[in-house]
Amino acid sequence: MASLYPESLRLEASSRCQLACPACPTASGAIQPTIGSGVLKLADFQALVDSSPWVKKIELSNYGEIFLNPDLLEILAYAYAKGIQLSAHNGANLNHVKSEVLEGLVKYQLHSITCSIDGASQATYEQYRVKGDFERVIGNIQKINHFKALYQSSYPILDWQFVVFGHNQHEIPAARQMATDLGMNFRLKLSWDGDFSPVVDRDGLRQEVGVADREEYREKHGRDYMQTICHQLWDKPQINWDGKVLGCCRNFWGEFGGNAFRDGLAMAINSERMTYARQMLGGQQPPRDDIPCTTCSIYQTCRRRASGWKGPLSPVNTLDSINGYAMPCAG
Repeated sequence: MASLYPESLRLEASSRCQLACPACPTASGAIQPTIGSGVLKLADFQALVDSSPWVKKIELSNYGEIFLNPDLLEILAYAYAKGIQLSAHNGANLNHVKSEVLEGLVKYQLHSITCSIDGASQATYEQYRVKGDFERVIGNIQKINHFKALYQSSYPILDWQFVVFGHNQHEIPAARQMATDLGMNFRLKLSWDGDFSPVVDRDGLRQEVGVADREEYREKHGRDYMQTICHQLWDKPQINWDGKVLGCCRNFWGEFGGNAFRDGLAMAINSERMTYARQMLGGQQPPRDDIPCTTCSIYQTCRRRASGWKGPLSPVNTLDSINGYAMPCAG
């Protein structure tokens, strides 16, 4: 299998978070054994960018809060100078952000940021975003909009992500209107934990997004709600804040060996285990104990649903072929 040199990369800016969301592996400490608690160092970011000229886009957010990285402003500035497009599409809570960093998001043209806001009032918001301050978050978004007007910029694109629970479903209309008033896109997301505050008005949620939960999504579409993230091993591999190779944004329980900072990005993402994982996901190899994907529920669901596990529709050797690739169980 040929080596990959994807133009997009996922690089965690911070695995630390100041909130205590009930169903989050960061808050529970589940991420600690593999991901740990830390922040991306400016020097590591600079070295990776300088040694990987094919990388043009980098996603900074994953399991932590990017704004807890003290080097974030300098990282934004360096990427801007190098023509690298940064984003925080995976999400940020925006509870604690310095004004100069908010300005830097605009000045250095962060492409987009997903704001995780599961409610339209403090009383509702804090039930999941424990220790969060709703008014402060909205105030920070207003400051971003102020700087966007000042710089006459469309960036960053602002997305309001609303994870639907039983306790906040009634505030969807109000949150959607607030997002409109703030110039934000609005997106509902199905909860990953059916035991925490389950949705009561399931028919109402079906009218909004077509299904009432992730299991219903699997039954309706024949694939996991998050299955598309498996493609990240090809087109946007996940690197931890300390250089560990994680493969995708979901994996927090195992690593693929190697280190992007120590060994170089190209070698790290084209290691034997990463290459085997891509073949495994394509149905060309059986699961192996030292591959984190083997114990992933998405992969396990995919294998159960696959008819004979016949492999990909076409060889997956280059970034060109990934565009037409679907995992065998995509249906």
